Amino acid sequence: MDVAGLMGPGLLQLPALPPLSLYVHLPWCIRKCPYCDFNSHALRPEVDADAQERRYVDALLADLEASLPLIWGRPVVSVFFGGGTPSLFAPESIERLIEGIRARLPLAPACEITLEANPGTFERARFAAFRSAGVTRLSVGVQSFNDAHLKALGRVHDGAQARAALEEAARAFDTFNLDLMYALPGQSLAELEQDVRSALAFAPPHLSIYHLTIEPNTVFAKHPPRLPEEDVAWDMLDRITELTGHAGMTRYEVSAYARAGHRCVHNLNYWSFGDYLGIGAGAHGKLSFAHRIVRQERYRLPERYMQQALAGDAVARTHEVAPSELPFEFMLNALRLKGGFALQDFGDRTGLPIDRLTESLRQAESKGWLERVGEGVRPTERGFDFLSDLQQLFLPPA
Repeated sequence: MDVAGLMGPGLLQLPALPPLSLYVHLPWCIRKCPYCDFNSHALRPEVDADAQERRYVDALLADLEASLPLIWGRPVVSVFFGGGTPSLFAPESIERLIEGIRARLPLAPACEITLEANPGTFERARFAAFRSAGVTRLSVGVQSFNDAHLKALGRVHDGAQARAALEEAARAFDTFNLDLMYALPGQSLAELEQDVRSALAFAPPHLSIYHLTIEPNTVFAKHPPRLPEEDVAWDMLDRITELTGHAGMTRYEVSAYARAGHRCVHNLNYWSFGDYLGIGAGAHGKLSFAHRIVRQERYRLPERYMQQALAGDAVARTHEVAPSELPFEFMLNALRLKGGFALQDFGDRTGLPIDRLTESLRQAESKGWLERVGEGVRPTERGFDFLSDLQQLFLPPA
């Protein structure tokens, strides 16, 4: 659909456009982890990595340039460099990207700019160089401090490298995130507790902790490892919540814990059903207009993406979200937040009347999964535990 079509009459009536974020996908890794289902690709030794990096940055800026008519004049509240392993890119390349973004988009005065980094690509002073390039927040993919578990996960770093990277992140950045995983192959409750205590020793402003899941089309899906029993995984989650609470961190989202003032702006915009332009190989985006909401997907393979983006045609698919799908899409995001959402936000973000939720909300409350708080709704403790079941109540009728 062309710009005129997107701006034209449609089935929705949005009173205003939501906040806008920018997601930038950098797809290369040193090697692919066996649990990873993201669009990531191992670097190939026969490829000139520096030349590839320069061409990819050119493609990203061309992609952004071609997308400007869809978001013209809208301020950007956050930028997120995800991957892959973005810290494989030279700080000079990240600086060029940030300068190119600033030249094309009005960034909010306190715009959060996050870059994902792995300890396996860590060099002392490299993180400080990313800070000088314009990155304001680092997200360090530790996953575990246990060498045996890191090996089972196929990570390229060990526990000592993880600790060194976190020490440098704490020196270079006022705010940073530490990524952990739990319910790992062969992991005991005591080993999980040690990982969490090791993480908290660095006083991270933000901590993301994800349950390892076996995703389709991964090495682990073809050769499943032995994971802890479900009851043990629940015990692990209870222990995580207890330890983070004692450390002064609040669980504000299903997988996220933060100190006051350090919640992730970018992810909060996702979960609040805000908009995001996604550029880069395989990147997804969600954009709102006065009378419709659309989702976009870029070409997935990096080489094909670069060819298409440099030709001004990086978007592989654009899909207008049907009004019947919007309640579920909204709830799939908003119910991840422990504080829930204001009912008015549903109408503002979807352009639909609030009565579209009435029956599903009634069912959720009758099951004890949701509760009303003033003019808002939030999941109960039980609802948080059965989040997938809660979200499915808002699926469109078959």
